[in-house]
Amino acid sequence: MIQFENVCKHYGSNVVVDRLNLDVEQGNLVTLIGASGCGKTTTLKMVNRIIEPTSGKIIVNGENVLKQDPVQLRRGIGYVIQQIGLFPNMTISENITVVGQLLGWSKSRMLSRAEELLSLVDMEPAIYMNRYPNELSGGQQQRIGVLRALAADPETILMDEPFGALDPITRDQLQNEFKNLQTQLHKTILFVTHDMDEALKMADTIVLMRDGKLVQAASPEDMLRNPADDYVVNFIGLDRTLRSPDEVLVEESMIPDPVTIEINRGLAEGLERMRKRRVDSLLVVSHDKILSGIVTIKDLQQNLAKGGRIGDVMSKDPTTIHIGNTVREAVLEMARTGVGYLPVIDDHNKLKGLITRASLVNVLSDVLWSNPEAQPEGSASDRAKEVQVR
Repeated sequence: MIQFENVCKHYGSNVVVDRLNLDVEQGNLVTLIGASGCGKTTTLKMVNRIIEPTSGKIIVNGENVLKQDPVQLRRGIGYVIQQIGLFPNMTISENITVVGQLLGWSKSRMLSRAEELLSLVDMEPAIYMNRYPNELSGGQQQRIGVLRALAADPETILMDEPFGALDPITRDQLQNEFKNLQTQLHKTILFVTHDMDEALKMADTIVLMRDGKLVQAASPEDMLRNPADDYVVNFIGLDRTLRSPDEVLVEESMIPDPVTIEINRGLAEGLERMRKRRVDSLLVVSHDKILSGIVTIKDLQQNLAKGGRIGDVMSKDPTTIHIGNTVREAVLEMARTGVGYLPVIDDHNKLKGLITRASLVNVLSDVLWSNPEAQPEGSASDRAKEVQVR
C-alpha cells in the first residue's frame, strides 16, 4: 500500500505537487494521468525518493519512505521506465536479476528466477537467457524491463510511461500481457501515463491531476459515468463519457454525410447511385440541401420503365428528427413509426445528417433507459427489442 499525506513538492516558488492526499490500495493498479507538467511523474518519483518531497509523508507498506535509506528503499521497489535502461554489456538473464545480484543472491537462484519470469511472458528461456539487449526487438526489451522490476518480488512497482515509446500494436500486446501478469501477481502499482485509453484499460483507479492537485480519483467506470467537473469531461473526451440518452443529442451520433440525390435526377441515375453506395434508399434533396423526400429501390424498380424524375416517385414528408433533439427521442420516434432511420434536419428543413439503428448502437450501449423513473411505458428490454426488430 502507498499513502500520500499532504505531500508537496516545490521548486522555489513553483509548486509542482500541491498537498496531495491519496491511498493506493494493496494489490491495485493506479494510473496517474494529466496534462504535461501536472505533477504525475514527480509524484511517482517521490515514492522511491528519486525526487525528495518538500513536505508531507509518503508511506509504503506501513513505513515512511523519508526515514529509510534511499538505496535500500529503491532495491525493494520495482521501477520501470519508458527508456527501459537495460545494461548493454549484460545478458538478458543478468539484466533481469541485477537487483538479485545486489541483494547477494546465489547464481542458481538468479538463473532460476530469470527462467521463471521469462516463461511468464512466453519468452523461451533457452533462447533468450544468454542473448544481449541489442539482439531483441523494442517490445522484447520492454518485457525484460518489466521482468527486471518483478525479479526481487517487490510488493510495490512504479511504472513511468513504460509502453509509451512502442508502436501501437506492440503496446497493446504488452498492455494485455501485463494485465495478465497483474492478475496473477497482485502487485501494488503506481503507473504514469499520458494516454486516457491506456488508463481506462489498465487501471483499477484513475487519478487525474491538474497543476499539481488531484482533480478526481475514481474507477474507470465511475470516472466515465460521473466525471467530477468539466475539466475531467474534456480530458476524458466527450465521446467516452457514459451519458443518459436524455443528454446525448442526435447530432452527436448521426451520420453527417448520408447518401442523397437531387430531386430532378433520373430514375436510372438513382439506381446506379444506390449500387455504387450499396444502399437501398436515397434521401432526396433540392439544390440547397432542403429535404424533399425519400426514394427506395422498390420505387425506382417499379417505375423505371416509365421513366421520369426522382421527384415523381419519391415519398414526400418523411419522418424526421430535428437538430437539438435527444437520442432518446430519436429511438422513441423510430419505435413509434416503425422506420429504421431518421433524416436529421434543422429548423429550415435543411438536411444535416441521418440517424440509423447502427449509428445509435455505441451511444445506447449500457446507458439506454438508464433511469428507470424516466422510462416510457413498457420495460427497457421490451422497448429495446421493439426497436431492433422494426
